[in-house]
Amino acid sequence: MLRQELRLSGSGGQGLILAGIILAEAALYDGKNVVQSQSYGPEARGGASKSEVIISQAPINYPKVNKCDILLSLTQKACDKYISSLKSGGILILDSSVTKLPDRDDIKIYSIPILKTASNGLKKSMVANIVALGSIYELTKIVNRVSLERAVLNRVPRGTEELNKKALKKGFELIKNYRSKPYGEVC
Repeated sequence: MLRQELRLSGSGGQGLILAGIILAEAALYDGKNVVQSQSYGPEARGGASKSEVIISQAPINYPKVNKCDILLSLTQKACDKYISSLKSGGILILDSSVTKLPDRDDIKIYSIPILKTASNGLKKSMVANIVALGSIYELTKIVNRVSLERAVLNRVPRGTEELNKKALKKGFELIKNYRSKPYGEVC
């Protein structure tokens, strides 16, 4: 991997800004060059939200994501808005609540129950961002697992470390279980 561009998208309040910061910090622990940026709509909670991360072994000359290699979309609105920014050969990670899949055969699509796992499996919807990070890691190995775990524990609110460790593990497990299924990329 010389350079990877990621866009984490959804709605405000889903913790995607923090997820981008955690991913960037993990890449720094790995000794890589990193740029992280974010934006969110004026509504904050419930409005559009995105966090972008560029991870590179070489110097980063341009700090904005133009065409991303990996796109996470936790909402239909985010998927619809950003799907055109995913380059051919890229990876689209959708929450399973996104029901209208993009009509593209040049990307890999993974539909994963990230929000459901956080709210039902862990009983805390606020850790969906950490579940998503676990899934991104397991699909891409974009950072070192130890670095990711360290960054999560460094950035989450004190007193929530155990919950967030469980959330990260659930994200890993979602992909391990997903890959063991006998059918194609979308499930």
